[in-house]
Amino acid sequence: MVAGAMNAVAGGGTLLTFPTLILLGTGAEVANATSTLALVLGTAGSMYGYREYTAAIRPWLARFSLVSALGGLIGAVLLTRTSDSAFAKMVPFLILFATLLFMAQDAFRRFASKDSPAKTHRPAAVWGALAFQLAIAIYGGFFGAGIGILMLASLGFLGMTDIHEMNALKTVLSSLINAVATVWFIRAGLIDWPKAGIMTAGALIGYYLTAHYSQRISQHRVRQLISAIGFGISGVMFYKQFVK
Repeated sequence: MVAGAMNAVAGGGTLLTFPTLILLGTGAEVANATSTLALVLGTAGSMYGYREYTAAIRPWLARFSLVSALGGLIGAVLLTRTSDSAFAKMVPFLILFATLLFMAQDAFRRFASKDSPAKTHRPAAVWGALAFQLAIAIYGGFFGAGIGILMLASLGFLGMTDIHEMNALKTVLSSLINAVATVWFIRAGLIDWPKAGIMTAGALIGYYLTAHYSQRISQHRVRQLISAIGFGISGVMFYKQFVK
């Protein structure tokens, strides 16, 4: 429920659900897959709020959907080809990276919403954005926290200036990446279904309740709390993996 509330206010729910599953004794790969499934429905549900921008982002969806789905699949396959012990050693670095991205999201948003010369029709810019989107999607399928922030930066570089359209596109593409990865995780048998069911229900309740009151909450303070949680968790993970 707290992770769903965090996503409704400022994002970063994965920084809580994934370590919680680890602390409950779930293996690193299963925790990652289960966390992805638990939050993917909430992410997909948020697309409804951007439905009025569907027509505006349709050309971009045509460009980015295939590469996003492909990258999400590649990332998910890479996870299943990585041993649990090796992935566990990556976890502190992944959480720290996701936390730093989360802290920088205001800067990314300012950059993404700046007026800049349109680059949307320059072939080099489009191909560069497609390559970057593939890299983002691979990371998203493998771990996932922070992909929305990276996408905003990429879309801003392309010259998109309407932040609502950018958020709509980012939401749809991140949902696609997570959905493809989730299907692969289910096929690979990496989902802890009882925990996934409980977390999905909690995330949806938290998202629903907080979305109603989110305008009254200071997002700055919430981001500070999430960042502190992320740094604290990454510190604990570094200690467990490399010191203890």
